[in-house]
Amino acid sequence: MPNSSSDSAPPPRLDIATRVTELWDELAGFPAAQFLESRDHLLKALCDLVDAQQADWIGVVRFASGAGNDPMRGWRPRTVSAHNHLPEAGKVIEQAFAEMDRGEPDITTIRNVELAGQYRALLLKDLATPEWFESASYRNHYLRLGRKDSIWAGIPVNEEVEVQIGLHRGPDQEGFSASDVEVVSRAVRGLKWFYRLQMLGEGVGIASAPLTPTEGAVLSGVLQGLSEKQIAAANGQSPHTTHDHIKSIYRKYGVSSRTALMALWLHHM
Repeated sequence: MPNSSSDSAPPPRLDIATRVTELWDELAGFPAAQFLESRDHLLKALCDLVDAQQADWIGVVRFASGAGNDPMRGWRPRTVSAHNHLPEAGKVIEQAFAEMDRGEPDITTIRNVELAGQYRALLLKDLATPEWFESASYRNHYLRLGRKDSIWAGIPVNEEVEVQIGLHRGPDQEGFSASDVEVVSRAVRGLKWFYRLQMLGEGVGIASAPLTPTEGAVLSGVLQGLSEKQIAAANGQSPHTTHDHIKSIYRKYGVSSRTALMALWLHHM
């Protein structure tokens, strides 16, 4: 007879390399229409890997207007996704984005921008000065949101688009370590195909303008092969409204048919 205590024992914890490989396989298994679901899966998995409480995904685009004395060097955040945020996080993030749009970033953003175009994974203390941790920016953008420490990874998608992933621990946790940074670096570095598809899904840096949330929902239906009537029913729209959204999506991507739109996804795989 098997030992009852061994039957109830939890399975051994997978080593990091094995878990990372499994994560990559899991992400590859998501259909194109579920790009947002696959993104949240990645953020949750990264939180589990390094015991983070919250996570951010920020799509950043470089504009030609970034010449001269612009401290952002033309880079501007355009999309954001979150995992396990506090309710007030959306407003705080909007305020931070507005500061960046005005060319008024804090030191952590300036230092991050200086490294744009190269892959990096850094502790928050590597992006900040010691006095910054006493500043209003740290209080408003971190402590107010239940964050004490962070790891920020920057992943170039092409010369004009980056993905930035932030992982955050709360005030009741220890700060992140160099080994935590290594884990994050290993997990996110081998996924360039994934980032391209994510940016394609939102139109960031690929379409003439990012998709609206409604357009994103319509695009999901298109990628699933649904008819316009089916998409309209799924989103509580009239078929006429859905048709207008599809035409807008085509314009933004510079295509004129579903076949051409789907070809974009095949090209970026």
